[in-house]
Amino acid sequence: MNRFLALFLLAFILIQPSVFAQQKILKEAIDRAQTEGFSGVVLVAEDGKILLEDAMGMRTYENRVLLHESDIFELASLSKQFTAMMVMICKEKGLLSFDDQLSKYIETPYPGITIRNLLTHTSGLPDYQAVMNQHWDKSKVAGNPEILEYLRKYKPAKSFEPGDKYEYSNTGYVLLASIVEKATGEDFVELMREWIFKPLAMKNTDIRSLEEKAKVKNFAAGHIKDGNGNYVNANTFQSSDYTIWLGNRKGPGRVSSNAEDLLKWDQALYTEKLVSKKTMEEAYSAFKLNDGTRSYYGFGWEIKPQSPFGKMVMHTGGNPGYSTIIVRYLEENKTIIILNNNAHPDMMRLVEAATLSLGKW
Repeated sequence: MNRFLALFLLAFILIQPSVFAQQKILKEAIDRAQTEGFSGVVLVAEDGKILLEDAMGMRTYENRVLLHESDIFELASLSKQFTAMMVMICKEKGLLSFDDQLSKYIETPYPGITIRNLLTHTSGLPDYQAVMNQHWDKSKVAGNPEILEYLRKYKPAKSFEPGDKYEYSNTGYVLLASIVEKATGEDFVELMREWIFKPLAMKNTDIRSLEEKAKVKNFAAGHIKDGNGNYVNANTFQSSDYTIWLGNRKGPGRVSSNAEDLLKWDQALYTEKLVSKKTMEEAYSAFKLNDGTRSYYGFGWEIKPQSPFGKMVMHTGGNPGYSTIIVRYLEENKTIIILNNNAHPDMMRLVEAATLSLGKW
C-alpha cells in the first residue's frame, strides 16, 4: 500500500493537472467510490480549514443506517501515534529517556533494546499475537500483563539484533504503553485521556472497551463481505476473534475517533500544546540503523522526506473491516484523513485524488 502511494507521489511531481481538474478528480473519485460501495469518511484540509468532508456508505449494514461525517471509527494502528506521544510527554516530564534500556522498566528475555528501538520498530521483538494465539486460553481476555507474562514464559525468538533493521512491531508498542504505566504509576488509558484527549477537546476520541463501544450510538461498525457478497459485521468472522480475547491490550491499537477530532490532533502537532517543537522534530526524524543506513519510521509516523508538498508523515491502520489513513504534508499544513469501515480497495484511490486536489483550492 505505501509503495503504491510513493509511486503515485512521483507521478504527481511529473504531471500536475489544472486547478479545476484537480478538484474535479477528487469529486469524481468520491462519486466512483460511492458507486462501487465504499463506506467511510473523507476529510481534506489546509491550515486546519476543512476544504472537503464527505461521508458515504453505512454505519451499520444490518440496520441500513447511513454513515455520517461525525461517526466514530476504530483507528487500528493510527493509535500508535498517540502511544508515541505518551512516551514523548513522559520524556519531557523527565520520567524517561528515549535511549533508556527496556530492561530499566520491563523484565523481558530480550536485552539491548531501547525505548527508541521500540518507537521506531527496530527492536527485533517477536510478534506477541503469535505466541498468545498458540498458548492463551481464548475464553479469557488478555491485556499487557498477560502478554508480557507469555513473552517471558515462552521466549519466542527475536527476529534480529536491536537496531539492525526495521520490522513493524505491534509488540514494541504494547511494551511502550507498559513503560508509560511503569514510569508514571498510572493507568495508560486514563492518562491518555488526561494528557491528550481532554486538553485537545477530542470529545469523540477514546480507548473504548467492547461494552463502551456498544453504547456509542454513532460508532461505525467494521464490515466484511460474506460468502454471498453481502457486507456483514466483521465481528461475526473468526478472524476478528483476537479483538475480543486480546481486548485489554494497550499501545498498538484500540483508539477510536472521528475525522474532525483527528484534524484537531493534526493541528495540535504544529503547536507546543503537548510537547516542544524540538521533540516533534525528533519524532519526524529517520532512525540510523547499525549499518549506517536510514529507516524512515519515526515515533509513530512513517516519514517521506520528499513529496509534492515537501516533507510528509503518514500512517495507515487496519482492523477487521476497517482501513484508515492520515497523511500530513508538514511544510504546507495540508491534511488528508480517510476512515473506512468496509475494508474497501478504493481507499488509496481516494488518497491519490485528495493529494491532487490539494494543489490549490
